[in-house]
Amino acid sequence: MATEIRVPTLGESVTEATIGKWFKKVGDSVAADETLLELETDKVTIEVPAPAAGTLSEITAAEGDTVGVGALLGQIAAAGAGTAAPKAAAAPSGAKQAESAADYGGRREATSTASASGAGSAATTAEAAEKTAAVAGDAGPVERRDTPPAPSAAKMLADNNLSADQVQGSGKRGQVMKGDVIDALSRGAASEPAETPRVAKGSGNEEAREERVKMTRLRQTIAKRLKDAQNVAAMLTTFNEVDMKPVMDLRSKYKDLFEKKHGVKLGFMGFFTKAVTHALKEIPAVNAEIDGTDIVYKNYAHIGVAVGTDKGLVVPVVRDADQMTIAEIEKEIGRLGIAARDGKLGMSDMQGGTFTISNGGVYGSLMSTPILNAPQSGILGMHKIQERPVVAGGQVVIRPMMYLALSYDHRIVDGKEAVTFLVRVKESLEDPERLVLDL
Repeated sequence: MATEIRVPTLGESVTEATIGKWFKKVGDSVAADETLLELETDKVTIEVPAPAAGTLSEITAAEGDTVGVGALLGQIAAAGAGTAAPKAAAAPSGAKQAESAADYGGRREATSTASASGAGSAATTAEAAEKTAAVAGDAGPVERRDTPPAPSAAKMLADNNLSADQVQGSGKRGQVMKGDVIDALSRGAASEPAETPRVAKGSGNEEAREERVKMTRLRQTIAKRLKDAQNVAAMLTTFNEVDMKPVMDLRSKYKDLFEKKHGVKLGFMGFFTKAVTHALKEIPAVNAEIDGTDIVYKNYAHIGVAVGTDKGLVVPVVRDADQMTIAEIEKEIGRLGIAARDGKLGMSDMQGGTFTISNGGVYGSLMSTPILNAPQSGILGMHKIQERPVVAGGQVVIRPMMYLALSYDHRIVDGKEAVTFLVRVKESLEDPERLVLDL
């Protein structure tokens, strides 16, 4: 008896997702709770585990398909049961494709047929024959496809001096996936750089040198939210600079003892988060939001920490940061950072932020104007620490300086409040004892 694989509950207000990648193929054996595929939602990537052990007998939704909560993704047959042929993915307009696969003495052969209005049968037959030989283990070249390799596969191809032509793709419309590259390398695929056809300059054949990749749901959501913030909020940015020497000296003095006691490294984010929560208490408008004709003041500080991942920018939230110590903040940021890197963030990790901190300095940014994370009214931009000459006590000295940027919604935050907020953050960082004494 087959066990159905269905789309799980995706979280509050999320009703659909896009299939990012299948990790198993029809005919593969699976263990209970083994990850079968990834679902990409507007906010996070969710792994779907196998509901039972057995053999993946059917895939009903292919990579790139949009599916709703509860939709059927595939089926798992009990161990020893036969497997059904995979259903063909929807083909481009004007063409139909069908694929079937069977194992003969351990050698898998696949044939594909396609028909297009008017012509192409001979070319299609040749392509099918070549694909059959490649799947069966023929060392001959694989014809290049229109669909570019997946980003992770493209990186692995480049690292190993391979071209997509040398790898048989298992993804939708023959897309080369990371697992396909791994399989090719394990078979000893040539590591010599593939010869690429030269295109004459000014030939007008730019399209042949372009790559078209569909935006992930996360990237689409990021684009929409950022543009909505620009369209709705009256955004303005104010700048200041902070002398990081006091914080750096304090960190250098206590970092080893701090890590030994708390089991986490002492970074800069703990100081910045604590400085922000202190300033928010004094300037509550920066921690508020507009709801229709009302202003909602938040008597708590849920601080979003922007994290760049290979799939886009995510903003996990440190909840009640105003009630936490620097050590507790560092531990929570560490946990959220690992979860973001591994694609393990839950919906609860991403919701409810009241203010955001974005650290472009880790990428070398010297100054920027961050965009609000709506419906929040403020976001603090951190930047690169750079030694610069400054005047201190009537003398020119060299100090490790950082530019700070506060973008805010001018509909709710006045200029005086924004400048005061940024000055309070600066004061706390240049005199970190204030953070301990709550001054």
